[in-house]
Amino acid sequence: MASVAAITRALLSKNVINTGRFAAASNTSLIKFYSTAPEYENIKVDIVGAKKNVGLIQLNRPKALNALCNALFKELGKVVIDFDADEKISAIVITGNEKAFAAGADIKEMQNNNYSSNAKIGFLKEWEDISNCGKPIIAAVNGFALGGGCELAMLCDIIYAGEKAKFGQPEINIGTIPGAGGTQRLPRYVGKSKAMEIVLTGNFIDALEAEKMGLVSRVFPVEKLLEETIKLAERIGTHSPLIVKLAKQSVNQAYETTLKSGLQYEKSIFYGTFATEDRKEGMSAFVEKRPPNFKNN
Repeated sequence: MASVAAITRALLSKNVINTGRFAAASNTSLIKFYSTAPEYENIKVDIVGAKKNVGLIQLNRPKALNALCNALFKELGKVVIDFDADEKISAIVITGNEKAFAAGADIKEMQNNNYSSNAKIGFLKEWEDISNCGKPIIAAVNGFALGGGCELAMLCDIIYAGEKAKFGQPEINIGTIPGAGGTQRLPRYVGKSKAMEIVLTGNFIDALEAEKMGLVSRVFPVEKLLEETIKLAERIGTHSPLIVKLAKQSVNQAYETTLKSGLQYEKSIFYGTFATEDRKEGMSAFVEKRPPNFKNN
């Protein structure tokens, strides 16, 4: 049986990531509603859901297993910013194809980088466009989510996975470490010991193990993953957009502060909701036993 290091080399080598020589073609037969705006070369974008309130982004470099090149991430960041500013969009879904969510960074692109150039250009700064988004982002992960692909999934607020998904941080096999949050977010998901094991060995974990660890919220059959993820986004979209944004901010605060400070932050946000019409409408609708009519104010 091939070692993890050998498999990683195959996935991350220039023969796969950079030329797609051995990569399978994208199977998007289960994804029937994408439209591609002409300005995007590395992603596909659509608005889906019964109420057309879910922004859907598909990473689209199938020959490179959706390797995360700079051009792809700039396009991804632009679309996320646009969706975040669009009042009609309640939540965002990011997905790949059945073969790969994203099988890592584009190694050929970064191979000749050095410390000085990385620091000068702020290498990976575009990733902040994802983490700064105020609306919920859900990752729908099929296939490989390795290195930067795993880090991108962890940047999202919720991860749903297909049953054949594989997660990992194999950077150690190519002489570096995770650089877009892998050593910081992974311990917050799975704990120090498991994170150390994953980062120091480069081992992959499957979807069920990832769910057991707490990295993944739920696991679905491959053909049901995107449908279920969109359903989740639609469910979130039934709530007040303002309150959803505040709730996301409050949960994220738990990872960035002490418990005492976090509880104080939560309470201040909770008090603040009582100044909104949506809070008044939500409680009135509950008492009156009717659906709420949120207006986002």
